[in-house]
Amino acid sequence: MFYLHLLRQAEALVEGERSLIPNLANLSALLWESLEDINWAGFYLATGNELLLGPFQGKPACIHIPFGKGVCGTAAAERRTLLVPDVHEFPGHIACDSASRSELVVPLLEPSGRVLGVLDLDSPLPSRFTKEDAEIMERLARLIASACDWSEKYL
Repeated sequence: MFYLHLLRQAEALVEGERSLIPNLANLSALLWESLEDINWAGFYLATGNELLLGPFQGKPACIHIPFGKGVCGTAAAERRTLLVPDVHEFPGHIACDSASRSELVVPLLEPSGRVLGVLDLDSPLPSRFTKEDAEIMERLARLIASACDWSEKYL
C-alpha cells in the first residue's frame, strides 16, 4: 500500500509538467521524504559516455561517472537495475559517501533502449533494498522516462 501511494504521489507531481529538472527535483525530494533509512536519493543524467549529476537529496556527490564505472555507471552501461546489498563488495564501487552501504540503481530508458540517466538510492544500512523496492523504482523510472521532455538542454 505504501508504494502504491508513493507512485500516485509521483504521478501527481509530474502531471501536466514536462520540464525535466523541476520534475526530477520534486521526485528526488519525494523519495527523500518518503523512504526510510536512505542517505541519498537522486538522478544522474546521461550525456555522451558518462552520467552527470542531476537533482538529488543528500550529501554532495560525484559529478561525473563514466558508463561502466561504479554501480551507477554499470547500471547505465548494462541497461539494467542493480540491487547491491553491500557496495564494498561491488567491484569498482565509487564511494561518494563513505557512509553508504547498500545501493539501488535503476536506469531511465527510452522505449528504444537509449539510456537517459539513472535513479540512484543509497542507504547506510547493508541489504536495505529489496526486490520489491527495485520493482517499484522500475515503475517510477518508466514514469519519469515518459513524463519528462528529455530534449531540453540541461547541460
